[in-house]
Amino acid sequence: MPDLSEDLRLPEACPNCGSHLYRVSGAHNPDDKVVCASCNHHLCSYEEAAKMLKEGSSSESEALIEKVVNRNDK
Repeated sequence: MPDLSEDLRLPEACPNCGSHLYRVSGAHNPDDKVVCASCNHHLCSYEEAAKMLKEGSSSESEALIEKVVNRNDK
């Protein structure tokens, strides 16, 4: 069975390991859990993560990294 999750880079770092890379269900339901791809720490719901992405990063370089990592042509 194929993996139904996808990776997502968020502006907020994981409080446990400092990674910005998170894993979320491909279904993108608002109440889906967003977990750290490195240590599996639960950060927030998909709805909250989408809000973080919409608000954007505090720095231009972080925003550019997120744009590249989160592009949809994977």
